[in-house]
Amino acid sequence: MNNFSISDLPKGAYIHMIGIGGISMSGIAEMLLNFGYKVSGSDAKPSGLTDRLKQNGAEIFIGQSADNIKNPDAVCYTAAISPDNPELVKAKTLGIPVVERAVFLGALLEKYKYPIAVAGTHGKTTTSSMLSLVLLAAHKDPTILIGGELSQIGGNYHIGGNEYLPFEACEYVESFLHFKPFVSIITNIEEDHLDYFKDLNHIITSFVKFASLTSDNGCNIVCIDENTTQSIVQNVKKKAVTYALNNKNADYTAENITLEKNGCPTFDIFNKDRKVLSVSLNVAGDHNICNALGVTAACEFLGIEPEYIKSGLEEFRGAKRRFDRLGKTETGVDVVDDYAHHPTEIKTTLETAKKMGYNNVWVAFQPHTYTRTAAFLEQFASALKTADRVMITDIYPAREKYDGTMHACDLARLIPGVVYMNDMDAMKRYILSNAKPGDLVITMGAGNICDLGYSLTQK
Repeated sequence: MNNFSISDLPKGAYIHMIGIGGISMSGIAEMLLNFGYKVSGSDAKPSGLTDRLKQNGAEIFIGQSADNIKNPDAVCYTAAISPDNPELVKAKTLGIPVVERAVFLGALLEKYKYPIAVAGTHGKTTTSSMLSLVLLAAHKDPTILIGGELSQIGGNYHIGGNEYLPFEACEYVESFLHFKPFVSIITNIEEDHLDYFKDLNHIITSFVKFASLTSDNGCNIVCIDENTTQSIVQNVKKKAVTYALNNKNADYTAENITLEKNGCPTFDIFNKDRKVLSVSLNVAGDHNICNALGVTAACEFLGIEPEYIKSGLEEFRGAKRRFDRLGKTETGVDVVDDYAHHPTEIKTTLETAKKMGYNNVWVAFQPHTYTRTAAFLEQFASALKTADRVMITDIYPAREKYDGTMHACDLARLIPGVVYMNDMDAMKRYILSNAKPGDLVITMGAGNICDLGYSLTQK
């Protein structure tokens, strides 16, 4: 059901959510509870997110069964749900409206005055987290819906008022085409999700469509460090403000960049010839300078004063699974976990780590999906070679099934000196025996490789 409107539901309507424990679904469920809707939902296993929703009034079912459908007014489901899911099948059989997650979220945007979407191949969670902290610093009481966990809000969502809503807009299966934001930040456009998109031109076309959905009174905030984003500025007839780290033609740029001993940058942000503010970030990496520029451009368009922008940016110390410092091993080796699962993200993260003064940077990488690994095999190998020591474990399949055409060993063969292990306990033992104090170990990938990082730091 793609023409769904939240106004179609009666006041206090009952909504059932299949996959309620997901990072986005849980936030939507909390928003619905806040608006006075009755909410139930199911998920494969309990989690901190389902526990939190239960405490706040949602009825939670662990496991999915047709018996969980108790005559709701609508059913919301994630794209990961199979068409033969028993709850989905029963809802359709009973004639209950079934609405995919992105369509449902798009309808919920009607309730907010300033929905602010963050889109792009990389950097969505970090940028939306920075933006959220600025809005909080400016006392705008935002409702927040992000794709990672942010310590300052105690999770992946925060329920505030009905004006400002920063949220992530994912391009996969073009789900972001269901959104009509007031402001859209577009961080970058690269090849990814090639199990859905035909090629880069298909992806660019999709982003142009997305940017065209931004409100006529709003603005597209576009990073123009890459040629791929130029199509948005050139072809979308909406107000556009640009930012860039390496393109002096942009509206917002960074000048006078210096690095602290921990790799964190201090710099000035300019809007053309006007100095907006000076800021010292508490996260490392050129990519975070660029993310801060995009947030500054968006917040200035929204009328937020520079003092609050500075405060929010400096408050940001990273989101969970984004260069997330987990602690030290029993032998005194620093351990970081990172969600990077695309070659550009991997290279950026490893280059940042290499500038931080460690003797050796280790990466324990878990490729994410067979199609992505096959599509970027050479690029993955090149990016991973940035590290001093490389370990690879089996591909995390996510939504895919193994067909025998791609294996983690195909990637390992392209990297001299790599260590391949299909057992995380064995990887842990190897790291503890070979990594030395003064080294950094990064567990990397979008699957469950983070479990290795946590186990390494358990005393």
